[in-house]
Amino acid sequence: METTFSSKQAAAETGLSIHTLRFYEQEGLIDGIRRDQNGYRVYSASDIAWFQVITYFRKLGLSVQDIKLFNIPKNGQASSATARREFMETYREKVVEQMKELQDSLDKIDYKIEFFRNMERSESAAESTRKQER
Repeated sequence: METTFSSKQAAAETGLSIHTLRFYEQEGLIDGIRRDQNGYRVYSASDIAWFQVITYFRKLGLSVQDIKLFNIPKNGQASSATARREFMETYREKVVEQMKELQDSLDKIDYKIEFFRNMERSESAAESTRKQER
């Protein structure tokens, strides 16, 4: 018998809120969620695994739209694996560019920190000189 999860159990298993589970379903990131005889959602172990993949992608910085693109096979263009690999390669390039931008920002911040340290030393030296002249 297949293991199933209620919305509350699925939320506990994935660390996502029930609202987020429903949002991802409404956005088309996951489909085929079954309903029980009372109309309540029933999640499978496979659904839980896919929610965990979505969570991983979100932590990587992918938007919901990006994940939709990853999830949709490009019919007739390439195999699903090829399309997904190409998607991840493109995303990797974006991340590398973001890392370069962050490194540039960090370099500028380090420069400013050193600039202000030098100012502090100059101010301290000037104050010492004034005290000696008194």
